[in-house]
Amino acid sequence: MRVFARLALLLGAGALVWLIVREGPSVIADSLSSAGPVLLWLVPLHALPMLLDVLGWRLLLTQRVGLVALFWVAAVREAFDRLLPVANIGGQIVGIRLLVVRGVDPVVASSSVIIELLVTLSGLLLFGLLGLVCVSAARGAPVLTADTMTGLAVVLAVIVAVTVLLRTGHLFDRLRRVLEHTLGGRLQSLGLSVRLASLDAAVRGLLASPGRLAAAVAWQLSGLIAGSAETWLALRWLGHPVGIAAAIGLESLTQATRHLVFFIPAGLGVQEAGLVAVGQLLGLESGVALALSLAKRMRELLFGVPAIIAWYCLEERGHLQQSR
Repeated sequence: MRVFARLALLLGAGALVWLIVREGPSVIADSLSSAGPVLLWLVPLHALPMLLDVLGWRLLLTQRVGLVALFWVAAVREAFDRLLPVANIGGQIVGIRLLVVRGVDPVVASSSVIIELLVTLSGLLLFGLLGLVCVSAARGAPVLTADTMTGLAVVLAVIVAVTVLLRTGHLFDRLRRVLEHTLGGRLQSLGLSVRLASLDAAVRGLLASPGRLAAAVAWQLSGLIAGSAETWLALRWLGHPVGIAAAIGLESLTQATRHLVFFIPAGLGVQEAGLVAVGQLLGLESGVALALSLAKRMRELLFGVPAIIAWYCLEERGHLQQSR
């Protein structure tokens, strides 16, 4: 797995370098310099879509957690997925750990993250559909193809299959049995046996609340749409303004691409290729699309690095207290 992660990272980095060299670094640099420091406003503006996403996640937690604390956990989780070579998985694990450190029951924390992954997939599906409609409106011509419809159908099928499996498959109870057979008494000593048995019930309980799930998806979708403001404003500041529909189309289809190719760490090369491809549909020059992507990555660094540093300090303090 470590070798695969490194190969994926090299592949993504190579694609990013190739795209920049093909378009010309000077062209991209000129676009960024024309905007200047105003691009730094993308950092605080990112708080809005994250807050909307956190409000959706909060609905899935059956144990009360402060909004500020949950916002910080979400910021750390996103920073892990966006900046570190963890293939969009490590952030979820860190999120569960941080909730547990703050006193949330491990079963409650784990079930909320598991269902939130399903909610995120549903939100991305709806956002992708909205993006296709917006791109069609911006171009004045439909962009739905047989391949696109097939892809949407596959995502929908995955959502349905995972939902059915979680509701009726007793997935974590089966995992408990496998681990008991493998680890024997060690599973009991780690306290995992009871938690895995309870996790199925907690997940089914959340899935049995369609109103709560619908509200969480609505918050998720609103956060994704709000995130399109980043694309809309950045392109205006780069001197290539587009309409709101085009900005939503760019953001949604790029997000879909990045989540589809999730195994490339930090989406290196994937985000850039997605913006270039969708930008061409909307008449956006490739150099401008790459400048937009680099502006987004600047925002990810400035928003995410402080969150990771804060997490590291928390972990170090915890280790120090344990050693004492």
